[in-house]
Amino acid sequence: MSLNRETVSTEQAPKAIGPYSQAVKAGGFVFISGQLGFDPSTGAFVSSSVSEQTRQVLENLSAILQASGSSLRDVVSCTVYLKDMNDFASMNEVYASFFQENPPSRAAVEVSRLPKDGLVEISCIALVP
Repeated sequence: MSLNRETVSTEQAPKAIGPYSQAVKAGGFVFISGQLGFDPSTGAFVSSSVSEQTRQVLENLSAILQASGSSLRDVVSCTVYLKDMNDFASMNEVYASFFQENPPSRAAVEVSRLPKDGLVEISCIALVP
């Protein structure tokens, strides 16, 4: 059985900083690569605040989802990577404002380092209606 596979890219989110796609659509799902708190127009972090970086991460995810024909309401799973688990409450407050109803499944882990020394990175999987 052959499944269609399509890469997704948008200028409304930061360009990939390595050999990967912003997202891949396959089998009725879209798989979004981990996003950092980069402003897509400058390529720089929006701030040194985990709350502001989380907000930008989720806006970047939303832009990629929209480009794929999906949206945040179609997200079924997220993985959150935090530089410091002490930032969990700040990240979670912003995260909750983006997923107010029927939030997706989620894992959150502390990592020793993120690309470009980011404070938070989030990847997700969503349905493509």
